[in-house]
Amino acid sequence: MPHFMKKIPYAVGNFEQIQEQGFYYVDKTFYISVLEEWNAPVFLRPRRFGKSLWCSTLECYYDINRKDKFNSLFGKTWIGQNPTQLKNAFMVMRLNFSVVSVKPDVRVIEDNFIATQSPTIKKFLSRYGALLGDLNIAMDMPVANQLQIIIEAVDEYKLPPLYLIIDEYDNFTNQLITSRNDDLYKALTTGDSFLRSFFKVIKSGVEMQSIGKVFITGVLPITIDDLTSGFNIAQMITLQKQFANMMGFTHKETKDYLSHVFKSYGFDSARMPEILEIMENHYDGYRFLPDVEQTLYNSTIVTFFLKHLVVNGGQIPRELIDDNLKTDVSWIQRLTTVKENTDAMMDALVFDNALEYDLKQLVSKFNMHKFFEKDYYPVSLFYLGMVTCFDDFSMCLPNNTMREIFVDYYNELNNYEVSKGYTQFFRQFLAKPDLEKLFTAFYETYLGQFPAQAWDKINENFVRCTFYEICTRYLSRYFTFSMEVNYPSGRSDWEMTGKYHTKYKDTKTIIEFKYLSSREAGRILSLKTPKNDELTQVLGYKKDALKMFPEFKVTACIIYVAANKGFRFFKL
Repeated sequence: MPHFMKKIPYAVGNFEQIQEQGFYYVDKTFYISVLEEWNAPVFLRPRRFGKSLWCSTLECYYDINRKDKFNSLFGKTWIGQNPTQLKNAFMVMRLNFSVVSVKPDVRVIEDNFIATQSPTIKKFLSRYGALLGDLNIAMDMPVANQLQIIIEAVDEYKLPPLYLIIDEYDNFTNQLITSRNDDLYKALTTGDSFLRSFFKVIKSGVEMQSIGKVFITGVLPITIDDLTSGFNIAQMITLQKQFANMMGFTHKETKDYLSHVFKSYGFDSARMPEILEIMENHYDGYRFLPDVEQTLYNSTIVTFFLKHLVVNGGQIPRELIDDNLKTDVSWIQRLTTVKENTDAMMDALVFDNALEYDLKQLVSKFNMHKFFEKDYYPVSLFYLGMVTCFDDFSMCLPNNTMREIFVDYYNELNNYEVSKGYTQFFRQFLAKPDLEKLFTAFYETYLGQFPAQAWDKINENFVRCTFYEICTRYLSRYFTFSMEVNYPSGRSDWEMTGKYHTKYKDTKTIIEFKYLSSREAGRILSLKTPKNDELTQVLGYKKDALKMFPEFKVTACIIYVAANKGFRFFKL
């Protein structure tokens, strides 16, 4: 491996390991200086968005024991060249609540809380033993009591303060929320519960200045809201514009990452636009505030993709997302509870990709009861990472990965068959690609399952999304599929691109869909040539695609669908 070649850090959430073992690092350290303006910030993002790596970065930066390693760890980063006065100034305690198990009884949960957090505290005492001395802490006592002894020692002996980091603060309480275990959740977040006692000790430590800084990550703002009286020092920074890009990759960061991979591993640079297009369609699209211009990529899934691109010697992986990273859409059923509400939610997203919301409800804290209110569904899904801000008025699915997941779930809920009866059509297509025959099979086999009344809801977006999902399901070894690809002349509806390592490489098909009601069937089905508007559109996309991929054979098609009365297919 050349000395300049950085490894891809998929499933590596340790900053020290990344720096010392030659992994690629997207430098987000500028935000360390911005965070210092806050004493107890709480930052929420969906699962798999780089929160744990950020916690590790903070731990390494502020750890007084890593003072001698500062240059080796941070020398090439932004913060290394612009250090703050607080660097290496704390004893850092980093707790991880994602390892806490949910049990049917509060006492058993507390026992598990002690069992999972005490080892971290024990390591803390060992790491800073030269400062703390021999503190008499029993590892089976409540975690709040253990922390209390430490902060009192810091205060008494005028030791360096603690920087307390809590990763995934709400992981185990969220499991209670989604399982609708209200009584147990209430027992954990009210009264003198062990969890409230723990956060009260943190508050006390901050007031004593024994705890100098606190940083907390999580997914939902519910638990922190319900703990407010015990931890009213929490500063919710999730919706602060200055932190919008702190986690996730910007377009520039993603392009630089991809460029490094291509240069380091000797991949053909002419393929970069093709790979970037795939990444943009499947991993981009997250907008965590309605007024930010640029969308973000999911950093963990980008790293997954690049890791497998490297392992496969430059071949596009068959699966564009690890099953472990897929969003659990069964949250929707647990959230909406009533089938009527579930159907309404799914219809809004699968048919129109638009979920209206009240901007005033996009707040940084709300309680458990709000989470399950119908008006709050869009905001609840936003925090879960299923939808993202489109504008001030609606949420949408962020990318094609999420669209595929939702269409798959829609089919499951409505018992539409997608696993049987399709094999012969796709086998025939691979032997002799004929997109008109393939669409005919899709129209008759998949859409043919829909009762007449269902066609009142079906629209253009639904047809192209379901065709996309079916094709991805059966052809992902040979092709990549995209929707709404951006070109200078506009956005294409649907695209299919042959993978580099297959006989279909350097081919691209662009489809423009038009959906009309059954009343238009006579006119549409009798068309001899496509209409000028659609023709101009799709030929413009083809021209743009050929400029981007001059070596490709690009085919343009137009499909007019007249509801359940039939369709007209034009290959140009």
